[in-house]
Amino acid sequence: MKEAVQKHREFFRSGVTQDLDWRIHQLKILKKTIKKYEDNLVWALRDDLGKSEFEAYVSEINMVLTELSSAIKNLPKWAENRSVEGGGLVQYPGKLETHVDPLGVVLLILPWNYPVQMVFSPLIAAVAAGNCVVVKPSNLAPKTEEIVQIIIRETFEEGHVSVFTGGAEVAQELLQEKFDHIFFSGTSEHGKNVMRAAAEHLTSVTLQLSGKNPCIVDESADIKIAAKRIIWGKCLNCGQTAVAPDYVMVARSRMDELIDYMHYYLDEFYPDGVMDNPDYPCIINAQEIDRLAGYLEEGTVVRGGTYNKEIRKMEPTILVKMDIENSKVMQEEIFGPILPIIPFDKMSEPMNYVTSRPKPLALYLFTRDPGVKDLVMENVPFGGGCINDTIFHNNNSNIPQRGVGESGFGGGYHGKAGFDTFSHVKVILKQSNEIELPLRYPPYQKKLKIVRSMMNR
Repeated sequence: MKEAVQKHREFFRSGVTQDLDWRIHQLKILKKTIKKYEDNLVWALRDDLGKSEFEAYVSEINMVLTELSSAIKNLPKWAENRSVEGGGLVQYPGKLETHVDPLGVVLLILPWNYPVQMVFSPLIAAVAAGNCVVVKPSNLAPKTEEIVQIIIRETFEEGHVSVFTGGAEVAQELLQEKFDHIFFSGTSEHGKNVMRAAAEHLTSVTLQLSGKNPCIVDESADIKIAAKRIIWGKCLNCGQTAVAPDYVMVARSRMDELIDYMHYYLDEFYPDGVMDNPDYPCIINAQEIDRLAGYLEEGTVVRGGTYNKEIRKMEPTILVKMDIENSKVMQEEIFGPILPIIPFDKMSEPMNYVTSRPKPLALYLFTRDPGVKDLVMENVPFGGGCINDTIFHNNNSNIPQRGVGESGFGGGYHGKAGFDTFSHVKVILKQSNEIELPLRYPPYQKKLKIVRSMMNR
């Protein structure tokens, strides 16, 4: 690892990555290589996560290709130097400019739940910004990890981008090295470990975490639409999505209707059940099924609840009558197809519940009342979300994905936000040698009065 990081430093110091045309060429090669291995990626995602070809393409491969197209098109604009207005008397007659620099050698530690999108999206941003990159994909999606490794090694020179595979011990060993930035996506507990390691080197970090993402369904909501879109969002990738709906708080008068429509749409989406359905993904491994199964005892199951560890499938499960203050299912991120439903009587109840807990990565509000919409948007902090939908706020390569507080910080990714995360903007004053302002130099007697009058203060 030390040798690899040193090679990256030498490659970066060579200045090759500073050239925008060279960066664009690298991105074009990456796009071509991903297309070459598209069928392999679809097969690998099916093997690792049970994803259908449709879901593999729409939620993973297409998002990466779209992001590449955006970076290739917009990189010259993102990276251009810009003039800055408002220098004032002190800097006269000089001119301020911003210059965008790459950070250097960066480390990406990436998760298993979207093992194509979540590897290539930050990698695209880091390469577009002119960095050298060490990539650590998750070994929990081994078939996809193998294809990703082939794509990266076939696309990039060894000193530019390298891949380290293996388990948590490999990530821990990498974190002992000195990097110029670390990008991590995963659980809050692992995020804390990354921050501790980064602190030893005073390395900046981007943490993309998650948390418990609420759905709030008020009395005015279109319940049929709400049920359909919540169930779709929960079943996408079998609930193993950082921005998946984690629990639903619904007006008590509409709760039974909401659950009835959830039954209806589950039957419509999966008419013969989910165990043999190729459109319904699987859980990543048997250990995760054991963890999820422990939640089923903490409430009353009104739909689903069965699972098969051999084929790694768990039914979409609706849970009611939990202890919302003390049960694990309401304290921990579920990250699976279990959906707790909680009734409320006044709008203040879900708002107080959400704001008294760690800030979620996403929030979904279903309402037809503009006053409720404004109340929630202005008073509840969260990373991003939807009104009358789920998940789709994250399906745009030009919109930054970022958390807030416990759900993540340190910059976003996707589009220019990702480019900015892996860049440093330095400010340059270009001063004239022809004009001098004697006011700036000592002695200062009687000069303050002149300065005040010139600045109208």
